[in-house]
Amino acid sequence: MDLSLTFRSPSPFLLPKSKPSTLSIPLISLKPSPHRLTVAAAAGNMKMIEGVSDELNSIASQNLDYAAARRRVRSAFIPVHQQLDHLLFKMAPTGVRTEEWIERNSKGLEIFFRRWMPEPGVKIKGVVCFCHGYGDTCTFFFEGIARFIAASGYGVYAIDHPGFGLSEGLHGYIYSFDELADNVIEQYAKIKERPEVRGLPCFILGQSMGGAVTLKVHFKDPHGWDGIILVAPMCKIADDVTPSKPVLNFLTFLSKVMPTAKLVPQKDLAELMFRDPRKKKMVCFLQSPYNGLASIVLMIKHQSGAII
Repeated sequence: MDLSLTFRSPSPFLLPKSKPSTLSIPLISLKPSPHRLTVAAAAGNMKMIEGVSDELNSIASQNLDYAAARRRVRSAFIPVHQQLDHLLFKMAPTGVRTEEWIERNSKGLEIFFRRWMPEPGVKIKGVVCFCHGYGDTCTFFFEGIARFIAASGYGVYAIDHPGFGLSEGLHGYIYSFDELADNVIEQYAKIKERPEVRGLPCFILGQSMGGAVTLKVHFKDPHGWDGIILVAPMCKIADDVTPSKPVLNFLTFLSKVMPTAKLVPQKDLAELMFRDPRKKKMVCFLQSPYNGLASIVLMIKHQSGAII
C-alpha cells in the first residue's frame, strides 16, 4: 500500500504556487506484510481528463482544499456531467423539480443543500434524506438515483458534509464523527419542518461512510426517523486490508501532530471502488479529495467499534 503525505496551505484564500518537496519514509512492520506504506510530503499530480478541453483540465487541476475552488470546478463541469454515457444520467426521469441552496450551520460553515421533488400535482408520499460517502458529493452519481426516487413520489433532500463537495471545510477532513452526525441531525431537522413535507414520513438513506453516519444519527436520535436505508454501510474494514497495529499507532500519532496533512493513496482508487467499467472512467469527473490523516484514523477506529 503506497500513500503520500502533503501539508495543506494554512490559508483558505491562498493557493500554493509551487510544488512542495518530497520525503519518503518507509515504515517497518513487526511481521511480514504484502503492503508497504510510504509517507511523503508532496501532492500527487492529477491525471489529465480525456475528452475535455485544456481549459477544463486546467480548472480541474486547481487546489480543491476549499469550497470556493470545488464550486468553480462543479460549475465548469455541469455541461460535461449532463453528457456522460451512464444509465443514471441518460435514463433519469424527466419532470423532476430540482433546487439547491446554501445555509450556514451552527458552527458557521456554509452547507450545500439540494432537493428533488415530484412533478407538480403529484402527491408526495414521504421524504428521503441522503448521507453521502467519503470523497463523494450529493451532486454526482446520486443525482440520477435521486431523480428516480423523486419520480416515485418522494421528496428527496441531500447535503454535502462539511469538507466535502460544495460545503465549506477542509476537503476530506473529518474532525469528529460526532460533529458529522450532529450536523446531519441539525440540517435535516430543518428540512422536516419545511411546509411542503411537514408531517410526512421521513427516511434517512446512508451510503458507505454515510451509512456509518446514518447509524450514528439513529443512535443519537432513535425516534427522529420513520426508517433508515443503508447501502454498503461502512461498518467494518475487512481484516485483510486493516492496517497492522504498529501502522495504526503510527497514523494515530501523525493525526495528532499533523491532523490536516494529506494522505494520498498512489493506487487508482477507481479500480478498487467500482466494478462497473463505465463508472471507473467517470470517477475523474468527481472531485477527488486528499484524505486528512485524522479522517483516515477516525474511519479505521470507527469501523473497529471505537466511535459508534
